[in-house]
Amino acid sequence: MSRFRKASRIETIQVSEILQIGARAAELRKQGRSVIVLGAGEPDFDTPDHIKEASIEAIWAGETKYTPLGGTLELKYAIQKKFSRDHALDYALDEIIVSAGAKQILYNAFMASLEPGDEVIVPTPFWASYVDIVALAGGKPVLLPCSEENGFRLTAGQLESAITPRTRWVLFNSPSNPSGAAYSAADYTPLLEVLKAHPDVWIMADDMYEHMTYDGFEFATPASVMPELKCRCLTINGVSKAYAMTGWRIGYAGGPKELISAMAVIQGQSTSCASSVSQAAATAALNGPQDFLNTRRASFKKRRDLVVEGLNKIPGLSCPNPEGAFYTFASCSGLIGKTTPAGAVLNSDADFCTYVLEAQDVAIVPGRTFGLSPFFRISYATSEAELEEALSRIAKAVAALE
Repeated sequence: MSRFRKASRIETIQVSEILQIGARAAELRKQGRSVIVLGAGEPDFDTPDHIKEASIEAIWAGETKYTPLGGTLELKYAIQKKFSRDHALDYALDEIIVSAGAKQILYNAFMASLEPGDEVIVPTPFWASYVDIVALAGGKPVLLPCSEENGFRLTAGQLESAITPRTRWVLFNSPSNPSGAAYSAADYTPLLEVLKAHPDVWIMADDMYEHMTYDGFEFATPASVMPELKCRCLTINGVSKAYAMTGWRIGYAGGPKELISAMAVIQGQSTSCASSVSQAAATAALNGPQDFLNTRRASFKKRRDLVVEGLNKIPGLSCPNPEGAFYTFASCSGLIGKTTPAGAVLNSDADFCTYVLEAQDVAIVPGRTFGLSPFFRISYATSEAELEEALSRIAKAVAALE
């Protein structure tokens, strides 16, 4: 019998390292160890009741059939209103698409727009799926390392020097997964000035964590910062993080009609429409009360402060204060070259994360997963008690190094 032959397009793509770490943590738990997992990008809050109720009402009303490919009219109207309310952005209904999660929005956009060898500029550190989706679409990710000294943000000089005749997109994620770094309107302006001079380069803005910013930081998105560039911006968002609806799988985007139509072609041959019941829930999320977002933001800020302070107390670690999201991205450079009690030398951030998991049962994610070393990501979307215990264990692991 012939053996399975894997397609070359996935030859360099592996299962996410975050999932691999989660699987190892699950193995340790089966052995009876009390593992704390700080790797998941998922709020620990529950979906608000009024959103759940809307989904139940939709089920009883028989809203369980296929919907229009690009989303129900009700949800598109809610998205239209949200863009206008929050960012003074006006999108026609045919400039909006709804998908099964924001990841599918990214997939649709890259599959619909990239020719083999087209380049996508990705500020680094980056959410790991960005580069893999670009590669699947035949594109070439161009990774631009963003220094901790510049708050893990891209500079105008870096952007200008990276643009070539093959550049198709620049991808911004603010606030960022994994660093929590965010771009204010003032931060975006010099970057967008560069892009004004390159009319063939389009702008993709992943705004998924927009409602999670701290210390008075004012969220901004490129299409509203520089309206003359809106005609080549794709503004991406969803309900997963802010509304604690990760499992409902609803993402959405606003952009030029021609792009949205092309994305619909891709979606029509993959998942077709998103879940009808999830769309009803998302409509309630966007149209309903928003005051609970402030309460949850305050809770995340308290956890952020706890983790940043705790990490900075540990010799060899340093952690900047992220402006948003629910991650810290700390440096472990001060521990590289040290030796574990078992005699293993820590040569990388991956070695450090493996050591912390095996020695103290805390699962964290190495910076190499996100394209930048020697750092590690902690998700503080869990209880303060668990975070305090995790910090104590990390401190013990570091104290045992020689």
